[in-house]
Amino acid sequence: MQARLLLEDGTLFTGVSFGAETEKIGEVVFNTGMTGYQELLSDPSYCGQIVTMTYPLIGNYGITRDDFEAIRPNLFGMAVRRYEPIPSNWRAQFSLGELLKEYDIPGIAGIDTRMLTRKIRQFGSMRGMLTTGNERVEELLERLQAAPVPHDQVARTSTPFVYSVPGSKERIVVLDCGSKNGIVHELSKRNCDIIVVPHTTTADEIRRIAPDGIQLSNGPGDPKDNLHVVETIKQLLGEFPIFGICLGHQLFALACGADTSKLKFGHRGGNHPVKELETDRCYITSQNHSYAVTEESIEGTDLVVTHINNNDKTIEGLKHKTYPAFSVQYHPEAAPGPNDSSYLFDQFIELIRKHKQENPQKPRQAVLSEMLRGELKNA
Repeated sequence: MQARLLLEDGTLFTGVSFGAETEKIGEVVFNTGMTGYQELLSDPSYCGQIVTMTYPLIGNYGITRDDFEAIRPNLFGMAVRRYEPIPSNWRAQFSLGELLKEYDIPGIAGIDTRMLTRKIRQFGSMRGMLTTGNERVEELLERLQAAPVPHDQVARTSTPFVYSVPGSKERIVVLDCGSKNGIVHELSKRNCDIIVVPHTTTADEIRRIAPDGIQLSNGPGDPKDNLHVVETIKQLLGEFPIFGICLGHQLFALACGADTSKLKFGHRGGNHPVKELETDRCYITSQNHSYAVTEESIEGTDLVVTHINNNDKTIEGLKHKTYPAFSVQYHPEAAPGPNDSSYLFDQFIELIRKHKQENPQKPRQAVLSEMLRGELKNA
């Protein structure tokens, strides 16, 4: 079956469908990873996007449920040069095309992905429509240009309820703005007692959990669409150690008075070089984001730049001058890799332990009892 990818500037790509027979509108972006298409399509940060893979052969190792980064795929569409319908991998449970059909996601193969990538690099990310319909191009373009821009991607991907992953050491609240499973996996490796909460969770509700630290997760969309989370972070700064990742990094920066802006075509892939300023060491990182913290907005805040991108010199890491809080723009959990930056989770645990030594806390039960007495008194 024929599939078509239409960009908002009128550029049309015609290829072969390998996903669902449907129509989706989203931001067209590209990813430079040679592997990891399964982790990519299940990453909540891709919600609202049609992803072009720059590596020409996709689908050759199939799909394995164990490698998902979320319960279900989150991207709106996939564009590839060559799709392989018959995977060669003993772990494969079904093909990429079968997965896309199961979740009503369109895919297009047989198009010039190099030309599409160069166009995005030159003119920036743009909206597009991926469809298997046969309407006239003029009708499709009119519908594409009239479609509203979504601002609710975090609400779509955040957990709707609180759940726990028990451990015997530090209690960590993961504020889920569209979190990857890799974050929970890394914390579990360190035997943390993990409580995952929705993005709408208030500061007082987090205090009731009596955590040792707070993890701000990754997620999709514009950080300024989530000012309620920014307000929550403001209230918790200095009270608990905080570690932000990707969208969590941007929200942390906004809470500290910095600003964010949209990049021309973003950073997506597993091969982005990042320099740690303190050690002068370069790490190869996994990235997926459209927005970045602006350098000029750091002046006058209590933030210090800790990492920069070696390609375009954008800010990749921050820390607070006085509070136990830091963040990175990239993904240290790095599924599917590389794993260069997993040490940041160890630094987070060390920061928590140092904070507890310097600020002896009351036993959790006493904290909860005091909060309960206060609530009853106010009632």
